[in-house]
Amino acid sequence: MQRRCDRNRKRSKRRGIYCPRHGCYLDSTSQKYPIYADRAEQLQERGLARKYALLAVATHTSVTLSGEWLEAFWCNECQATEWYHVRRLEGSRYDVSLAPVELWQQAIGVVHPTGNPSVGEFTRKSSRRTSYQGVKDFNCIY
Repeated sequence: MQRRCDRNRKRSKRRGIYCPRHGCYLDSTSQKYPIYADRAEQLQERGLARKYALLAVATHTSVTLSGEWLEAFWCNECQATEWYHVRRLEGSRYDVSLAPVELWQQAIGVVHPTGNPSVGEFTRKSSRRTSYQGVKDFNCIY
């Protein structure tokens, strides 16, 4: 039998997303980045019939996959932040796996974890430099 305080609780519960390696609770460190499909094969992999997958891709350039997204989580056991591919199953259950490289091209608005590949190494290093490591702006030079 449920306790009375559990029955009357109106606040939402924490999402039950657990580390696939350790089984501990994962804390979110980013927003959800939805995933889209731009090929019929991607929709067929998720259970859509070939005819409907071809029709969806032909009428829309890309189709947002409902119940799937990329999100960064902090694992207390690993002491690290990792990007995961999250799939919502029935009810409040989730399937969590490390995000493969192919999904980064399918995600909407996400920044690649290694940084923008078109940015040079000098620019990347100088953007991370702080005031105690050296001059960041040229305003300080007299």
